[in-house]
Amino acid sequence: MKLTFFSLASGSSGNCYYLGTPEYGILVDAGIGIRTITKVLKERFIDLSKIVAVLVTHDHADHIKTVGCLGEKYNIPIYTTDAVHHGIEKSRYVEEVLGPSRKIIEKEVPFQIRDFSITAFEVPHDSTDNVGYHIEFGNHRFTFATDVGHITDTVSKYLSLANHLIIEANYDEEMLRSGTYPHFLKERVASPTGHLSNREAAEFLATHYHPGLKNIWLCHLSRDNNHPELAYKTIDIRLFREGIRVGKDVTLTTLKRSTPSDLYEFE
Repeated sequence: MKLTFFSLASGSSGNCYYLGTPEYGILVDAGIGIRTITKVLKERFIDLSKIVAVLVTHDHADHIKTVGCLGEKYNIPIYTTDAVHHGIEKSRYVEEVLGPSRKIIEKEVPFQIRDFSITAFEVPHDSTDNVGYHIEFGNHRFTFATDVGHITDTVSKYLSLANHLIIEANYDEEMLRSGTYPHFLKERVASPTGHLSNREAAEFLATHYHPGLKNIWLCHLSRDNNHPELAYKTIDIRLFREGIRVGKDVTLTTLKRSTPSDLYEFE
């Protein structure tokens, strides 16, 4: 069965990713408006009624803006940990209180949505709670790791299982240091519960590459402290130093912050 992946948006102003078959699909996060979600899906010939679940990574506004609407108006199950659900309930960015659509999952306890086998795993970040998702479908293994303060053994384990990896490359360290952010915000971004830098992502990818890894998408790039070309080049150069050739051994793509990515299809 054909599998499709694309990003609807990936950045501090909103995050949302689609993974699906011709019959149904799931969203990872819903931090953009419902009109935008509906419009982008329609442009890709996907009806919103085909969305069977939303997986939420954490309760920051740029990841949960539309979960209340999707859950309560469209009756789409919203999956995340109990702690993240409590964070969503308290968030001033979510108007609708989740009722029957509220689905609680536990970290590292696999669960099934149609043909997707899904495992949430602990990711360090300064939210109420934060998870990544490892999703298996046939021979395909996707791992989503956004808003990663640092790469722990658990994060490394699930990143290393992926054929298709969506990993944060949020900021360039020099741009952050010399940029206009106030000192406290610079410290927050660079902290072990903040975000992953281009260098940190590059180092992990270079030292944990395996021949089964086919695609790398860099996500959640900062508008103020990064450039897509810089993120790409940082990873490309570091991989090349290990003899890993982008375009031959692995495909590398930077996801757009506020506009949809290309559509990627797999058999």
